[in-house]
Amino acid sequence: MARTGADLIATLPSTPGKTRKSDRFLAELKTCDRVVFLSHVQPDPDSLGSMLGLAHLVRLRLGKPCLLTQDGLVSRCENRALVDLIPIDLEPLAALQKLPGDAFVMVDSQPGTGRHTTDHGRPMAAVIDHHVTPGNLQGVRYADIRPDFGATCTIVTRYLTEQAASIPASLATALYYGIETELSGYPREATPADDEALNLLFPLANKDLLAQIRNAQLPQSHFECMALALQNAVVCDRFLFTWIDPLRQPEQAAEIVDTLVRFDGADWAACAGVYEGKVILSVRSGKANARAGELLREVVAGLGNAGGHERRAGGCVTLTDRSPEGLVKLRAELFGRFQKVFQLRDETTRPLAFS
Repeated sequence: MARTGADLIATLPSTPGKTRKSDRFLAELKTCDRVVFLSHVQPDPDSLGSMLGLAHLVRLRLGKPCLLTQDGLVSRCENRALVDLIPIDLEPLAALQKLPGDAFVMVDSQPGTGRHTTDHGRPMAAVIDHHVTPGNLQGVRYADIRPDFGATCTIVTRYLTEQAASIPASLATALYYGIETELSGYPREATPADDEALNLLFPLANKDLLAQIRNAQLPQSHFECMALALQNAVVCDRFLFTWIDPLRQPEQAAEIVDTLVRFDGADWAACAGVYEGKVILSVRSGKANARAGELLREVVAGLGNAGGHERRAGGCVTLTDRSPEGLVKLRAELFGRFQKVFQLRDETTRPLAFS
């Protein structure tokens, strides 16, 4: 007999008599009129799945209306497929009409990290995140920050199971894919909690939807961007660096390093791409305990913001000089900073694919 969501939830361990985090989260929202969910700029599957899961829980347990917002673009093809196929209804944050009874909940990010394009202008009722990037939690009534978890969707799955909440197939698909993308690459940044969540969600997920999302079709601009990245890529010791000007979409920097980090001649891959007055940075590593987020913050210190995980990190530098000469200078400065922070030998620098 097939196991239902309720059957699977019932197999998870419980903690009788102990105040659960999901209870505290829901308690903070009892008196509001509407819950508004926010995430970081260019929301990824982990943030999208987390907003969707928490909104489902709030509607189910509190009967409150919920609004999921979108800060910036959702342009990566797989992410766009996730939004369109689930589907996930998103309100552009810049167009948000704030109401007096709104409670704001931030997921997969923290206030004051520089990962947002629009100031929400209100203190957070709750912040739920798994990043080590330090944020400003002053005034936040409830915070659940678990950097030992591989994905925010894992935390949200815990909340749903603690509350014995139903998990529809579409939601299970979004949560599963959110966790899967955060744990991609080798070595996996996964904990037993992440694997427990994956094992719970997979039987409930729509496998056809998962396949469509994972294999979303790619536009010509994807291959143009990849060709430019390969043309500009250099290897210094076991560090691969490339520069793209312009990026068609901000998420392409992450797509590039997801591919380039698999080069067997490097332990690190970094991409810097020019997009609308900013340089988008993305870093990946194939090493365990790489401290990618911490190291990228060192690279951009005084120039911009950065953060991330052990093997995955992202950042942003605002351009002060957009002239061709200014961009050449910034490209050289960023590469020089990578060389200094990662202790790379300049004399080993060579093209990756073109001479």
